[in-house]
Amino acid sequence: MRDARADIRRPLGARLWLSGGWLTLLVLGALLAPLLAPHDPLAQDLFAGRLPPFWQDGAQRGYPLGTDSLGRDVLSRMLYGARLALVVALVAGTLTCLIGATLGLIAGYYRGWADIIISRIVDIWMAFPPVLFAILLIAVLGTGLTSIIIAIVVIDWTRFARVVRAEAMTQSAMDYVASAQVSGRGHFSTMLTEILPNVLPTILALLTLEMGIAVIVEAILSFVNLSISTDSPTWGGMIAEGRTSVHQAWWVLVFPLIALFLTVLSFSQLGEGLKDRFDPVLR
Repeated sequence: MRDARADIRRPLGARLWLSGGWLTLLVLGALLAPLLAPHDPLAQDLFAGRLPPFWQDGAQRGYPLGTDSLGRDVLSRMLYGARLALVVALVAGTLTCLIGATLGLIAGYYRGWADIIISRIVDIWMAFPPVLFAILLIAVLGTGLTSIIIAIVVIDWTRFARVVRAEAMTQSAMDYVASAQVSGRGHFSTMLTEILPNVLPTILALLTLEMGIAVIVEAILSFVNLSISTDSPTWGGMIAEGRTSVHQAWWVLVFPLIALFLTVLSFSQLGEGLKDRFDPVLR
């Protein structure tokens, strides 16, 4: 307990605890959405349209964060929208990490033709504007959760491949790798047991950062109606709706925007904190 308190007092430890705390609350809110949501997120009540949050005049009991123009509860829609955001972050981030990190390790350790081929593919892939590429893929694949995940994976695996390749090249030039090779250990075994553990903190930081990027991409696609059904609650869809009525019902725009900002920031800070905490060089 004393170590935890001392850790919180340090700037890095405080950021790690705060970001982890927010993401924990978000996960719990998403998992327990059916129990925590005051109302059905799709239920409309035109007589309760644009009710303000609980601390403002005109608020109505049972709608703590107010309602949108169709009388749908903002808190309920945010909780269910968190579900979609976290599913996209987890699945798309993990698949992107596995593909990009594997190719980056192969290119950085084996070099030669493997490095040339993978690096050229990465260069060509990164020449396309990512947001426009995502919109094009969604237009071809069609809207839906699977299409969003595929688009994110197809676009962002290059980020892992390039960074992990550079880290693997640096680590493969170290003396401990030469010692492992001299002792008779095979290349594949050396890559897994010697290179990967030292590159893992960087991969972990990239993974959490990619999860935040996946949340942003899903919000952008929802904002332009290229995500899942327009009736389903998404943070991007709520932001798009709130933008049109910001002067009459600012809370429809502000609350999901704050949730999106805190989620992306928490993923970023969590990755940096975990990298510094588990990096064997820094330790």
